[in-house]
Formats: sequence, structure tokens, C-alpha cells
Amino acid sequence: MLIDAEEYQRILGDELRKLRRSRGWTRKELNQHLQSEISLQTLATYELGTRQCSVVRLVELCVAMDELPQDLLAKVHRRVFLDEPGRVRVDLRKVVADAPADLLPLRRWAEDRLRQAGEQGGGEVALDLPALERMAELCRLPTVELIARLRRYTSR
Repeated sequence: MLIDAEEYQRILGDELRKLRRSRGWTRKELNQHLQSEISLQTLATYELGTRQCSVVRLVELCVAMDELPQDLLAKVHRRVFLDEPGRVRVDLRKVVADAPADLLPLRRWAEDRLRQAGEQGGGEVALDLPALERMAELCRLPTVELIARLRRYTSR
């Protein structure tokens, strides 16, 4: 199995940003809870995934936000390796931005899910077969065709 280091780093940053925001903190507020000095720019580059974070620094960030590092890494792992057999991952933001007219039920559903999740929620969902079958029915498409078309809306 190959690891896409850039993608892993980007998703790790995204999870760090979501964790910080779930606490209702700005980067400056997070920085005040850290044991060591880190510039706000460095925190931003970690969250953007443009700078690698050492294991010790990652643990420090997690401790400050009251998150077990292994739990954060498990979230990253699930997103990177898609270890959910029988599910199709879809980025709802991409669906809303790009879904054609024949996928209008999918786009409306994605808009509603994003609205419900609010700013704190993620824009990515994993759809199981029953959900895919129902959505295909609503879009008047064979399930296989819908799954093929959903590939353009993955986060990868």
C-alpha cells in the first residue's frame, strides 16, 4: 500500500482545524494552551497541511485540545485509507458545487446535510449500499451508474 504523504498531511491538518474549531478556539487561543511557543503562522501551516508536524508536536496539540492522539490519527486513517468496505465516500461540498440537473435530489440532500452540520461539521460522508440504492432511485438512475458518477465527488 502506498501512502500519499501530501494527502495524509492535508487531512491531518483538516482534522486539527476541526478539532480546534470544535473547542470554539482561534489559533491564538490554542497557542495559549500549548506547552511550547509556536507561531500562529506555524499553526496555520499545520492546519493547511503544508508543514509536517512532529510526533511530539502533534501530541502537544492533542493534549492542549483534550484529544487522545490515537483518536485523532484514527480519524485521519479512516479518511486516507477509506477502511469502510461497502461504502462510498462523498465530499458534499463538491456535490453542491458541481452536481448536474439530473442529480438534483443528491444536490438538495447534500445542501441539507451541510446546513445541518453547520460550520463545525465535516463535508464528507460515507454512503452505504442502502443509502446509495435509495439515492439512485430518487435520481432515477441505476445504482451502478450513480456510484460511478459519485467518484468525481470524492475528497481524494
